[in-house]
Amino acid sequence: MKNDNCSICRRSGQKLFLKGERCLSPKCAVTRKSYPPGKKAKRRPSQLSEFGKELREKQNLKNWYNLGERQFSNYAKEILSRKSKVADAAVSLIQKLETRLDNTIFRMGFASSHDQARQFASHGHFMVNNHAVTVPSYHLKLGDKITFRPSSKGKKVFENLSSTLKKQKAPSWLKVDIEKLEGEVVGLPTLEDANPIAEISSIFEYYSR
Repeated sequence: MKNDNCSICRRSGQKLFLKGERCLSPKCAVTRKSYPPGKKAKRRPSQLSEFGKELREKQNLKNWYNLGERQFSNYAKEILSRKSKVADAAVSLIQKLETRLDNTIFRMGFASSHDQARQFASHGHFMVNNHAVTVPSYHLKLGDKITFRPSSKGKKVFENLSSTLKKQKAPSWLKVDIEKLEGEVVGLPTLEDANPIAEISSIFEYYSR
């Protein structure tokens, strides 16, 4: 991403976990500087307009999933075109975002950040149903299994993965086998699986303008 990840988190006012394990340490910029970046950052923030709130919600969710504006807006506009109820549209957007291959790799604990997960996916380290997939935006379906490519499993970057996975908990729609280092889609993501929890209706309002 072009912007500094720590600045993005500070501007949003919450941890978006864009730097993996660093975000959980005392070195986290949001922990050390709980105010937006900039010379006037320490002043009391001004009240956001309705548009400002919509923009903030959109930016937070887009940055959390490590997506560019074009890709994120395409998802939102595609769902808007269906003219579904707001609640149904919100679930559809989260499911589309959560079931991306790169996000699933991250959610299973196979990568420490969305950025790293995207790199792993594009470098072909993972397989879906025993077929190589190198497209981070590939959408997974119920029953799909994610495994390591045999030649990638022994790479140094993954050598301590089993012990790392024991400290984490995957969301309920995913099942992870720590011993075999593989995962499976066993359900569908819900709104509660969005992290950070976003006001999806505000995001749709932003793209409806």
